[in-house]
Amino acid sequence: MKPIKRITHVLGCRYMLALLVGTLSTALAYAGPTATFGKEGYVTLGYHVQMWGQSRGYTSSTNSASTADFFLRRNRIQLAGQFNDYVGFYVQTDAPGDGKDGKNNRSLYYRDAYITVDWTDAVRFIFGRFKQTFSRENLEACFEPLTLDRSEVIAYTPWGGSRDTGVAMWGNLFNAKIQYRLMVANGRKGDYVARSQPRLTARIDWSLLDPEYGYGYLGTYLGTRKVLTLGAAYDHQSDVAYADWTNRRDAKDYNAWTADVFFEYPTSIGVVTATAAYMNYSVGNAINKDPDPNLPVTSELAGGYAKLGYLLPGKQGIGRLQLFARHNRADYGISNGYYSNTRNGVGANYYINGQQLKVTFEYDIVKFDRQQPTVAALRDYNQATLGLQLLF
Repeated sequence: MKPIKRITHVLGCRYMLALLVGTLSTALAYAGPTATFGKEGYVTLGYHVQMWGQSRGYTSSTNSASTADFFLRRNRIQLAGQFNDYVGFYVQTDAPGDGKDGKNNRSLYYRDAYITVDWTDAVRFIFGRFKQTFSRENLEACFEPLTLDRSEVIAYTPWGGSRDTGVAMWGNLFNAKIQYRLMVANGRKGDYVARSQPRLTARIDWSLLDPEYGYGYLGTYLGTRKVLTLGAAYDHQSDVAYADWTNRRDAKDYNAWTADVFFEYPTSIGVVTATAAYMNYSVGNAINKDPDPNLPVTSELAGGYAKLGYLLPGKQGIGRLQLFARHNRADYGISNGYYSNTRNGVGANYYINGQQLKVTFEYDIVKFDRQQPTVAALRDYNQATLGLQLLF
């Protein structure tokens, strides 16, 4: 365990485990073998995998026939450790989607690679490639969600996906009731950018009950905490695209904001979880003018989600049963109107050994505001997924 003396003086020993886990990754909560080096150093090896079986109402954008797939949704190896009392590191590889749509032997790549510096609990730094600090759902551990997975689109900013490369400063204030994050990262880069500028992100959380200490959150704490957290964030990058790409004129800025709430409360009759968020992404309506060919349709997008969960008291057979429901709404600003949709889903988690070994089922109904006559992926469909998860 990491001996952060300064943090111990600030918050006390009862906060230490959560602080250490949150700094590097929630993966450390399910650590594999650990090797120690000297008085302060250690490194831990972990392996996390999600195997899914999925039936979907279309095969591809050009094939409207239903399909069934078995694939590895996530397939990750992690190394996490501490160099000394203040400096740590985290490395994670992934080969996601192996077997999906008949595509096998996915390439292995680095999903995360970063260094942490924890000066005090109020002043911490992350350097490298790591989770972008904008939306709560993106920051929730993908192996510990409430539902089967995150939202497919709205949780992620238009570029960089779930990660970005840069520097973040963050910390906990007032006994971790307030948490702040400031991040400077690459954002959108390349030949299509009007002028290369840094991406700037700021986020703040206010915990009214038990604090959420770490850089990452959980989608459910399985009744181990009483949580009510309010969050908000702003994301900006100047001159990310031309509205008039042909003539290289009318550069537009990227701006996004989000607000979210998370609530979980254990009672004698079970654990209730409720969470909701709203996101708004914009690049000055460039997508509806003369944009570059790489500008994504998600550059003009507003939407959100609401989720509700109920964890039954005690064991049901050999494990614990949690029921959940979700509602997602995505309103795209693109003028053809084909992308906007609503997703409603219900499902259950069966925790055989907590998050370390669980089975999840989710059934989703996706409805589009306007049916695209030639693209099967932009027409109404249903989807059923059964997932098995192992964390080591």
